[in-house]
Amino acid sequence: MSALIRKTLLHVETTLIEGGREAQTPLVMVAATAIVKNPLFGQGFVEDLKPEIHRVAPILGEVLTKMIIDHAGSGERVEGYGKSAVVGLGGEVEHASALIHTLRFGNHYRTAVGAKSYLAFCNTRGGANAPVMIPLMDKNDEGRRSHYLTINFSVPDAPAEDEILVALGASYGGRPHHRIGDRYQDLKDLGHDVQNPAAV
Repeated sequence: MSALIRKTLLHVETTLIEGGREAQTPLVMVAATAIVKNPLFGQGFVEDLKPEIHRVAPILGEVLTKMIIDHAGSGERVEGYGKSAVVGLGGEVEHASALIHTLRFGNHYRTAVGAKSYLAFCNTRGGANAPVMIPLMDKNDEGRRSHYLTINFSVPDAPAEDEILVALGASYGGRPHHRIGDRYQDLKDLGHDVQNPAAV
């Protein structure tokens, strides 16, 4: 394996009660995480990131997607999805971005779950135990607000200064008791075209 993965983790969160009311269907959110050696660490400013992106990103996409699908049981069960990366303090945010903002990473997941939407994302820099945030959205409908969710967790020993934490997130369902509607009604009320929401 050309990506030097130190360890992987699977974070599972199940919400049974929200707002003091039992959820008719519990919300399950899952994060598959890999702690990988930053392939660009210690090289100074690198102009062309593409060789390392092509070498490492596909492996991470495959490994993390398999972790999600193994837990979900099928791609169909995944409704909300997203991605995140946290680069250690010895790296650049661009290094974190490089590994997740490429189709060579995301298309593994997108294909496995049959998605149409882009992957919501977060890319930051931090030390060990830094907060990891994975924003989620519906895999097929970017305006479905019930699936605007965020997975939050941290890894006590990662990322080290020469590492990148890379994660994929999934939800099986949306927020319990969601009741704020969706973007389409807002656009209609404002007189905006769904295909041109900013009216520009």
